[in-house]
Amino acid sequence: MRKPNLLPRRTLRIPALLLGAALLATPLAATATNAQEPNAAPEPEPTTVAPDAALPPAVAPAAVVCNAHCDGRDAAEADTDRLAVGAELHGRTVELRFDDSTAMGWATVSDSSPGDQVWLDRSFDGGATWADDSRIGDTTTPGGANSASTPMFNVDNWDERGVGALRACLQATGQPEITCTDWARSTWNAGEPATAAATALMMRYDTDNGLFENHWWVSANALTAVIDNIRVTGMPSYSYVMETTYEEQIDGADGQFRNEYLDDTGWWALAWVGAYDLTGEERYLETARAGAEHMYSYWTDLCGGGVQWMVDNPYKNAVTNELYIQLNAALHNRIPDDNVYLQRAEQGWAWLANSGMINGDNLINDGLDANNGCVNNGQTTWTYNQGIILGALAELSEANGDQGLLDTARTLADASTTAPGLYQDGVLTEPCEPNCGADGPSFKGPYARGLGALNEALPDRPYTDYLQHQANAAYANARTAIDMYDLSWRGLADSYGVGQQHSALDLLNAAR
Repeated sequence: MRKPNLLPRRTLRIPALLLGAALLATPLAATATNAQEPNAAPEPEPTTVAPDAALPPAVAPAAVVCNAHCDGRDAAEADTDRLAVGAELHGRTVELRFDDSTAMGWATVSDSSPGDQVWLDRSFDGGATWADDSRIGDTTTPGGANSASTPMFNVDNWDERGVGALRACLQATGQPEITCTDWARSTWNAGEPATAAATALMMRYDTDNGLFENHWWVSANALTAVIDNIRVTGMPSYSYVMETTYEEQIDGADGQFRNEYLDDTGWWALAWVGAYDLTGEERYLETARAGAEHMYSYWTDLCGGGVQWMVDNPYKNAVTNELYIQLNAALHNRIPDDNVYLQRAEQGWAWLANSGMINGDNLINDGLDANNGCVNNGQTTWTYNQGIILGALAELSEANGDQGLLDTARTLADASTTAPGLYQDGVLTEPCEPNCGADGPSFKGPYARGLGALNEALPDRPYTDYLQHQANAAYANARTAIDMYDLSWRGLADSYGVGQQHSALDLLNAAR
């Protein structure tokens, strides 16, 4: 039985700056050794080119935030001074600067003229919206001066679990145009690529409903990516996401994170397996078991077996059955004296391996054509179909001790890491790029996650270089100043969102 990787519990909130800032007042798992220190890793060179910013409809008045210090602190009191991003307008230069030791930022303008206005915008959803009266710290260059600086303002709102970002804006006197820098933030909870990507992902999390941008199955993958990030980095700042999501959504859909899509149920059940591993809370494991039972109830004889895609759609596809195998193997590895889940996992793999979905190139197509003898339907070889099975076989090999499953997984992984149709310029590329709709941006995440799990299971770690190459490409080409990642890891799609972000986080977790 695999033992849960328990994090120590915190029984009271620690107000000291050393812990309070790094942990964003999280209810779970904090010690001084686990708290992330500022400047824990070198920061990349700042992005200095920013487009002019058009102001969208405002949302709500800006409020005073008090963390270690309250908004409005004199910038002269900053302990550190890091230039993050800048922009130019009419010969003036506006810059966004941070005191990373206190997670506060301020704006400056140089080569200025009296009457120029400089201010900050603050957003708690990755720059999608920001407050009315958003000119926090609005400052005017005084007569006889050629520069000005706003006071300092907090990036995050620890009391409200607001994961924030700032940008600096400038309007030259007598001119209608406004320019703003890119959004950026301090290095709190962002001291290395993986933690910075996790923090950017949490900007898209809604604590009121426990979902990421209200997208159901993508939220399950985003939750899994955050859980994995806690595991691989040791940064527990966002541990609250598990309890919040669970309590807000346990009665949603059909209850226990089940719904009419059996693959959705599989994603959520695996997320709760991950939550159980971190916390040891039995309720998470019980919800994962409820998901497994829901999926099993739709195993049918059509095409010789397998779980159908939806409760009212008999289509047999790869993603649903790969998740089914992984989930049942994972449950066996965590439940003493189990035989049922192991038998289901082995039955699921035996069926999938002989279903015809694995084609002659050792790639997995989308599903089976039941109207023509249950043959491979030849549909797209999505990246996630190539990746989920790798994690599933690694889990199943652990469950039954069959090393041959790892050999099979290696064969599949060798095929998908070299398939011409999945790469451009050596970078993993989803077949739908650059326009992947609402679902496609999430596909590369499970691929990286599954390949990473297989890599960990193999003693020679054969895919480490591959994963690091992909992560380096995404970091160099597809990352914004706020550590949001493009759909294209070559940076060519200009498409950002929860699916894109959790996929990049999955990659960074696996490559770490």
